[in-house]
Amino acid sequence: MKQQLAPILLFVYNRPAHVERCLASLRTNNEAQDSDLYVFSDAARSDADGDAVDAVRHIVRHIEGFRHVHVEERAENWGLARSIIDGVTRLVNEYGRVIVVEDDLVVAPYFLRFMNDALEVYKDEERVGHIQGCDFTKDPSLPPTFLIKFTGSWGWATWQRAWQLFEPDGTKLLRQLEQRRLTRQFDFNGSYGFTRMLRRQIAGKNNSWAIRWNATLFLRDMLSLNVGRSLVQNEGFDGSGTNCGGGGLYDSELWMEPLPVALLPIEENTAARQAFERYYRRTNSFWAKVVRRIKRTLKGDFGR
Repeated sequence: MKQQLAPILLFVYNRPAHVERCLASLRTNNEAQDSDLYVFSDAARSDADGDAVDAVRHIVRHIEGFRHVHVEERAENWGLARSIIDGVTRLVNEYGRVIVVEDDLVVAPYFLRFMNDALEVYKDEERVGHIQGCDFTKDPSLPPTFLIKFTGSWGWATWQRAWQLFEPDGTKLLRQLEQRRLTRQFDFNGSYGFTRMLRRQIAGKNNSWAIRWNATLFLRDMLSLNVGRSLVQNEGFDGSGTNCGGGGLYDSELWMEPLPVALLPIEENTAARQAFERYYRRTNSFWAKVVRRIKRTLKGDFGR
């Protein structure tokens, strides 16, 4: 029996060139023509974004190359977090599984095959709640695939059984992390400020759905199937996005070959966790940030 392909959810806003590149890369996947594509187009936050949002909507109204295309144009500006939470919740409840991309991502030709294979292979593994298609560490010690307690948000997939656990209340998540004395572990042994990111979400200084999803699964001791060969590039660090500055910090190299999916032992790969900790210590130290800032300033890149 032919495998049922998961729907692709694409979230777009005001970057027409990025949308074009994202769609073009998705169409290089053989599975695209048999996949349903759902596009969520957010409304302009201000008049200044109006023309760009209109340009994006013109593009997505004329998409070809997928089995069915469904476009939902928001009548008001929802912001990415609300839009993703709403879209993922509705579609994962309908289909049981979803693949999620944002408009600044470029995917490899075997991205959809990998995602659908992983969704099928791990569908009954209750401790696996997330699939991540991007690797930005470029650490040669990482295996092709591994399980880790960390959820990346650049080209990902999940199941209804996992997403139903999503806790949108950051205060509850932070309280549990602190009460169980897990903040340091959550922060990769103190090498990156994920707890700080969660506190900022609670304070209204960011509106990240991803930090809440990360904390939700972490607190439940659930794992993500990650890749050590990146099937996704994030092109949003060109200053065009809301939260994306320059610096090349999260550059990745696309893996252009099939990436097989095997059922791994359902436990965290401790060596992979150590690789992430090394990466964050190397890139998130005070002096690393100073050097990056100087280099970006010299290049005329004044993004955050």
